[in-house]
Amino acid sequence: MASTPFPILFIGPGRIGDAVLSSGLIHKLAREIPHARFTIAVGPAAAPLFADVPGLDRIIVMEKQKGSGHWFKLWNQVRRTAWGLVIDTRGSAVSSFVSRKRRAVHRKSHGEPVHKVVEAARLLQIEGDPPAPHLYVSEERQAAADALLAGGSGPILGPILAMGPAANWFGKTWPIDRFASTAKRLIAPDGPLAGGRLVILGGPEDVRYVDELRRSLPRDQCLDLTGQLDLLTAYALLKRARLFVGNDSGLMHLAAAAGCPTVGLFGPSDDRLYAPWGPHTRVVRGPRSFEQFKEVDPGLNQTIGHMLDLPTEAVILAANELLAATS
Repeated sequence: MASTPFPILFIGPGRIGDAVLSSGLIHKLAREIPHARFTIAVGPAAAPLFADVPGLDRIIVMEKQKGSGHWFKLWNQVRRTAWGLVIDTRGSAVSSFVSRKRRAVHRKSHGEPVHKVVEAARLLQIEGDPPAPHLYVSEERQAAADALLAGGSGPILGPILAMGPAANWFGKTWPIDRFASTAKRLIAPDGPLAGGRLVILGGPEDVRYVDELRRSLPRDQCLDLTGQLDLLTAYALLKRARLFVGNDSGLMHLAAAAGCPTVGLFGPSDDRLYAPWGPHTRVVRGPRSFEQFKEVDPGLNQTIGHMLDLPTEAVILAANELLAATS
């Protein structure tokens, strides 16, 4: 006898980091609801994250349009389905105008700031341990990532230090020369990742930005994959890394979700909301809190100098402590 599918519409964030942080909801529903079938509506940057979700019927890429036309377009694509559940992390009105048994819609909170993972869990009225971020990766995609690290054949050699030196806003980027100094010290012969390799990750727009970091190490110690990987392959690769060091970015959240020990570098962004999630993570910032950054730059639109007060020694100390704690 055929099982009755349970259709779920998940309206997710547009940005990569936010989408990763809400991904635990899909993982929880996939495990707990028999015959769940997912339609996932997200922005174009985040859409590739969900390509390997089990029970996936469709990914709807939401391109922003004038006059909120993208919401009308989404409604027109989903209105003919009787949904078992609609989850809307964006707080739109779409779920009010479709057939559904249950809906969970984000409402803006006016209390103390909470982490985005906790905020996502509250959509499903989960008050205990929130579902940790989780992305699905096919065996084929994982094998492709492993082959990249192994040079096409053989085992992965040496510990992998992954770095994400870019971010979606230049004001959140730690100076590239400090990434280079940190990498050299961590994989030096007397460093905690001796004999290892640096893997540089980023988007196509970051290729020229990482030049100084790539040139700081011999070729056999550096694998620059900037602009060459889709998000899920990068996630699969990060599952094999021994340590990730990077700015507050989508890549940082990918690393933490992959279970890679993650050092997140913060300045003019709020780590109460966006710290890397998980037990094997660290937040490092300079002497200024997020509130102090906002006092100096209320609109958070300056691009120079915000991360200069984060010293290299503080990052290396956090990396050493995290490596020791996860040995």
